[in-house]
Amino acid sequence: MQEIKCPRCGEVFQVDESGYAEIVKQVRDKEFKKEICEKAKSFEKEKETAISLAVTEAEAKKDKEISNLNARLIEESAKNQGEIDKLTAEKNNKISEQTIEIERLKKEIESNKAISDLAIKDVEQNRENAIKFAVAEAEAKKEKEIASLTTRLIEESAKKQGEIDKLTAEKNSEISKLENKLQLLDKEWELKNKSLIDQHTKEVKRKDDEIAYYKDFKARQSTKMIGESLEQHCEYEFNKLRATAFQNAYFEKDTDVKNGSKGDYIYREASEDGIEFISIMFEMKNEMDTTATKHKNEDFFKELDKDRKEKGCEYAVLVTLLEQDNEYYNSGIVDVSYKYPKMYVIRPQFFIPIITVLRNAALHSLQYKRELAEIKNQNIDITNFENEINDFKNRFSRDFKLASDRFKTAIEEIDKTINHLEKTKKALLSSEDHLRLANDKAEHLSIKRLTKGNPTMTAKFAELEKSKD
Repeated sequence: MQEIKCPRCGEVFQVDESGYAEIVKQVRDKEFKKEICEKAKSFEKEKETAISLAVTEAEAKKDKEISNLNARLIEESAKNQGEIDKLTAEKNNKISEQTIEIERLKKEIESNKAISDLAIKDVEQNRENAIKFAVAEAEAKKEKEIASLTTRLIEESAKKQGEIDKLTAEKNSEISKLENKLQLLDKEWELKNKSLIDQHTKEVKRKDDEIAYYKDFKARQSTKMIGESLEQHCEYEFNKLRATAFQNAYFEKDTDVKNGSKGDYIYREASEDGIEFISIMFEMKNEMDTTATKHKNEDFFKELDKDRKEKGCEYAVLVTLLEQDNEYYNSGIVDVSYKYPKMYVIRPQFFIPIITVLRNAALHSLQYKRELAEIKNQNIDITNFENEINDFKNRFSRDFKLASDRFKTAIEEIDKTINHLEKTKKALLSSEDHLRLANDKAEHLSIKRLTKGNPTMTAKFAELEKSKD
């Protein structure tokens, strides 16, 4: 039973495991939906900011190009107006010169008018005709020059107007392109926004489906089956890439129980020349959602580090589904080497990436490991040579000591034998003396000596001698 305190009235009441799990599920689902809404709002705000920024940049770029085109147009117009003013001034100057020439001729005519009409009538008539002809010729020439200047002015104006029209068309084309580009950007942002919203919706739905699936999946499994399902998942993910990416790798369950504990899986990989360059001890942890006593990932760090050291692995990785609401462990590959050396905590989706990351890092040190292995082999050869010499010396010393001890033992045994023989010799010599004495005693033995002091035996021997007679 779990105790829950009401935050309003302060009343404490108890609920069973299923009720408590349902309350936790409601709170978690509410927080999850709240987080989704906040992320959606944040995404919408970022989208609007990005669209506004893109529109601002496009408008600024468009205004800048329009300003550049207007400046070029004004510059070209000023230049063309200067040329037109120059041609107009030249035209006016020539007209003034022709007018001055006409006035001069008129004055000359008037100054000569006092001459006698009779005397100079013919001359005057000829002069008038010449003057008329000169005036007509000057006027024709002036009109011709004016027409030529007018034609040039029209041509220059048409040319400049063509250039102005061309610049205007280019400017309008650029403006049209920028407007089309802006429209395309708007459409792209709309499509991207729609795609992201659809993707986000699908992702949320997929996540909800996965949560529902795993909840149902876990509800139908025992605690042992839940742990084994995570191991099977990791083994399946590895076997999918074993033939292509991990051909020289060893990945099997840890069945060697030392000091009453073992890990779940051991990964080892060696180069083609047999040098092992990476080894990882894996531990997979999972539990049911309805489990009353929730474990933490830190509860398994010490045992995992112990298994890593006992099995001689370089790295330790905890693949876990514990603490599902902990954002620290949900962020990706978590390095916990500040507590235990070379230890990482991951979610199941990072199982293959952690192997790839550690493997690629270890491949860079493979050359150094080769050189280190070569040096170790050389040191091992030297050590083996020294060990063989020391072993030969030890065996020779041991054999010499044994031979010396046996030699001393043999000398001692010989000395003991000599002493024994000396004693035997003395005993034999003493027994010879005794035998000689005994022989002497035997030789001096007689019936008379035997029966001396024994009247009975004397009488008996006397009777025996009589009977013989």
